[in-house]
Amino acid sequence: MAVTTAQPIEVHTWSTPNGWKIPIMLEECGLPYRIVPVNIGKGEQMAPDFLAISPNNKIPAIVDPEGPGGQPISVFESGAILQYLGRKTGCLYPTDERARVAVDEWLFWQVGGLGPMLGQAHHFRIYAQEKIPYAVDRFTEESRRLYGVLDRRLAGRDYLADAYSIADIACLTWVKFHEKQGVALDTLPNVRRWRDALLKRPAVQRGFSAI
Repeated sequence: MAVTTAQPIEVHTWSTPNGWKIPIMLEECGLPYRIVPVNIGKGEQMAPDFLAISPNNKIPAIVDPEGPGGQPISVFESGAILQYLGRKTGCLYPTDERARVAVDEWLFWQVGGLGPMLGQAHHFRIYAQEKIPYAVDRFTEESRRLYGVLDRRLAGRDYLADAYSIADIACLTWVKFHEKQGVALDTLPNVRRWRDALLKRPAVQRGFSAI
């Protein structure tokens, strides 16, 4: 279903795995958008104006001037934004219930498990001022376990829910940085194949370059 909009969607975001999801989705759907940088290194996510659209002070968030009923709407949380854009456009989010359940399963797997665990591994391995071996080992091993889950899911299929979807976008932006999470892809051939194929998509490349 093609959707045309006269006004660009505002994307309040920064160059992080969660932050890249939305420009990639918008590029895939062909919707106009405008990046509103939120420099989390400078604490801009704590500003009152941003809090008004993202109560948890986390990027990304969007403002769609042409939301339901033609009225503006703001949406926060990357998974909720992907679902909203999928419903709005009919792009990468199926209407068939069985197919949608499969997409939702892997989307929620990412937002509830893959992203948080990989984020913690990334933090304790690279950014923590004090290197805590227990934390490094715990989150690195859990990240490796989750990559194993991903590899098994992708065995014999091109995408997580069979057709390319918002679930693939949600996972890709994290998997792109597997080395920082202490995960090698040498023993994960299905993840490697999937990642390499998605990174070749022009819309994915434009989305990563947007921020």
